[in-house]
Amino acid sequence: LIPQGPSMDASKKVDLKIIIIGALGVGKTSLLHQYVHKRFYEDYRTTLGASILTKVLAVDNTPLKLQIWDTGGQERFRSMVSTFYKGSDGCMLAFDVTDRESFEALDNWRDDFLEKVIPREQDFPMVVLGNKIDLCDRQVPRETASAWCKEKDIPYFEVSAKNNINVAEAFETLAKQALTTYKGIFESYLTDSIKLTPNDKPKKSCC
Repeated sequence: LIPQGPSMDASKKVDLKIIIIGALGVGKTSLLHQYVHKRFYEDYRTTLGASILTKVLAVDNTPLKLQIWDTGGQERFRSMVSTFYKGSDGCMLAFDVTDRESFEALDNWRDDFLEKVIPREQDFPMVVLGNKIDLCDRQVPRETASAWCKEKDIPYFEVSAKNNINVAEAFETLAKQALTTYKGIFESYLTDSIKLTPNDKPKKSCC
């Protein structure tokens, strides 16, 4: 049911799907558990396919329920993971600052995601997370990652799932982006609906 009136009811809870993608071992599961449960899991287990956690929060006085999809980063799961992209409202790209290859893979992950999201939108709500800044054997300088993100107009966060640095800020920035896009689509849908009247008939054309 479409709410009455020209704007969305801010008190109505909005469900948004957020997906985390990136190479194997960058800490996607740890980031998600740190954000949702405020705990860091030392045990490393490869995510097979996808797992889902939810988080309820408020953004701009709008209650949100985030359904966050944690995906496997192994190459053999790539085709399976891409089936989870459909219906996403926001995408989180993650890499490991101590693993140069995981950063270099961001282009492929981003392109694969945008190719499969319908409709394709280059300005799709997205953030990049450089994880494991608590480790000292860094291979990807902050400036390099920032420049990549600036070129593509994507917010960049240096984070640590272990020490809970910037994790909530990154998720909430993406949630705000996704909500803004959602509201824009909603308002556009309402405007188009108001334009339609029972007297509207398709015009006949001569070929």
